[in-house]
Amino acid sequence: MNLLFFKPKERIPGERIDLVVIRKVKGNAENHFIPSVLYHIVLHDTNEVIGNCDLRIGMDEELYYAGNIGYRIHAPWRGHSYAYDASLLMMQQARDVYHMESLLITCSPDNPASKRTLQKLNGTLLETTDVPAWHWLYKRGETVKEIYRYQLI
Repeated sequence: MNLLFFKPKERIPGERIDLVVIRKVKGNAENHFIPSVLYHIVLHDTNEVIGNCDLRIGMDEELYYAGNIGYRIHAPWRGHSYAYDASLLMMQQARDVYHMESLLITCSPDNPASKRTLQKLNGTLLETTDVPAWHWLYKRGETVKEIYRYQLI
């Protein structure tokens, strides 16, 4: 899928992929006052969209289970460590732009690809825990999460 722009978008360049800002969401009551940035993941120096990701800036009980970073790589592009590359770029943004000292990324224990990504990022596994029944992850069938912490500074 090619990415078409009506006006230039903010682009964060990497070596193999770039992040292109789709939207910045201000903190409000609906999102527990946690702002976030949504990105397209594109092949470096192209407009070929290979996935999406988001950086959630802040922490609360809901994000403890969901994490500060989320990513989705489209099926044809999986297996090339693009989620790892995107996570590194978002971690840099979290540290340098949003002044975050640490962040959490979570995965389901039955998602080996995501688990490999989180281990490759060298985080500390805090725990494997049940997701509370009130959480939106639980409501979509994700009932257990591995929670990793990443120190940014």
